[in-house]
Amino acid sequence: MKRRDFVKGAALAAGAVALTACGQNEEQAAAPKEAAPAAPAAPAISKQMRELKMVTTWPKGFPGLGTGAQRLADSITAMTDGRITVKLFGGGELVPALESFDAVSNGTADMYHGADYYWQGKSKAFNFFTAVPFGLTANEMDAWLYYGGGQELWDELSAGFNVKPFAAGNTGVQMGGWFNKEMNTVEDYKGLKMRMPGLGGEVLRQIGGQSITLPGGEIFPSLQSGAIDATEWVGPWNDLAMGFYKVTKYYYYPGFHEPGSTLSCGMNAGVWNSLNAEDKAVVQFACAAENNRMFGEFNAKNGDSLDTLVNEHGVQLRRQSDDILKAIGDASGDVMSAVAASDPLSQKIYDNFLGFRKKAMGWTSLSETAYTAARALDYKYGS
Repeated sequence: MKRRDFVKGAALAAGAVALTACGQNEEQAAAPKEAAPAAPAAPAISKQMRELKMVTTWPKGFPGLGTGAQRLADSITAMTDGRITVKLFGGGELVPALESFDAVSNGTADMYHGADYYWQGKSKAFNFFTAVPFGLTANEMDAWLYYGGGQELWDELSAGFNVKPFAAGNTGVQMGGWFNKEMNTVEDYKGLKMRMPGLGGEVLRQIGGQSITLPGGEIFPSLQSGAIDATEWVGPWNDLAMGFYKVTKYYYYPGFHEPGSTLSCGMNAGVWNSLNAEDKAVVQFACAAENNRMFGEFNAKNGDSLDTLVNEHGVQLRRQSDDILKAIGDASGDVMSAVAASDPLSQKIYDNFLGFRKKAMGWTSLSETAYTAARALDYKYGS
């Protein structure tokens, strides 16, 4: 029963009880005094309550990623008036962080919050729905998913694993990473052991480095012990919280590998199909709201955090050279072509993505890029 129908029915029932009580009062006033009849029992109000388990790839409460996942869980709980309570488990609490997808796929958990490129071992095509090297910015990703056919392709891919996916967060363009040495030429990448998941890791291998995938909680000790020479994570806000500045000082940008990293909420397909239309809409719009809110939060926090890293902790901010970026761009093209050739669905997704990327680049150059360049010109503005 829909909530509005229930409320309407409850109101009519209450009205009927009130009219009956009025009639009884009139009759009792005219009749001899008798013991008052027992009041009718109030109708029982039943609520179908449900608890869903959400697992994440993030440490619980971690700024931006972990808190965004919690905010999503709380939003669904509040928007359903508690009919659905989403209980969140941080990485490793219910299942290991990188097993979140499997847990939802097989029904051990009901939902996950993570980054779909972690599942590239199942299909390289999952990378398209988080980030690909020299791919789409956050704004362009939203445009592709919501209006360019991306969501339909994501649904098709995930359905093979019993999962219904949604965009549920974005970090924006990421930093290039933390290094234990200066990176002056592409030769400096040869033999470099770097934590970099997804297709960015494939590109790293193409230029001679070693790609290592680690969940967030294992990065700092690996960097500290020398098990890895470099790492990327997200950006200044999260990187400050992780404390990478304590063990290395070279901080490079831009992050070619993740230009607009979309985070995802995946729901077990059976659980999704069991929801009524009202609750499906709640999940969809809660995810869309968190997708936008998290992006805003990262943009709000990164500037101050970068200032702290540079001015309080002595971090050396460096830009990757154009020569390095061009070499990485060539390697990225080779990696993407190999992904497309891996299977028919990956080719289908790649063709759609590549076509949308071409159109998006044209508009972004005329709008965002041109505007930010104009805004940076030397002119008087304000006091």
